Amino acid sequence: MYEQIICHTGRVKAIDGRHVFVTILQSSACSGCAAKKMCNSAEAKEKDVDIFTSDAASYRVGEEVVLEGRLSDGRKAALVAYGLPLVLLLMALVLAIKLTGNETLGAMVALGTVLLYYAIVFLFFRGKLQQSFSFRIKTLPPPSQ
Repeated sequence: MYEQIICHTGRVKAIDGRHVFVTILQSSACSGCAAKKMCNSAEAKEKDVDIFTSDAASYRVGEEVVLEGRLSDGRKAALVAYGLPLVLLLMALVLAIKLTGNETLGAMVALGTVLLYYAIVFLFFRGKLQQSFSFRIKTLPPPSQ
């Protein structure tokens, strides 16, 4: 099966231990990208990306690099960030309204459920998610003459 890759060119902003911080420019040129809906690339803007790599020391601040990510990782990240919370919100809302008969209380319970979901993801799964939904970093090849 063919794996779609998302590529962004960026510049190394900082290096801290095994983390390389890269600034990428998202622009309307991304409109042809298969992952444009997940990148929020409606207009040009700079984004900082934290890349975890064991060879961070081999990069230099100001160096141009290419970031590569899998489209499937973007889809999984969207599911964790938006899909699951939406399902939880709707289930909690319907269940709370059915049990209490109070729509206001149902809405508060549903929002509390989503807040609890994000807190659990942040506290217990943040590291695992950062490693599974990460870009790979590569140096740009020298220009051909």
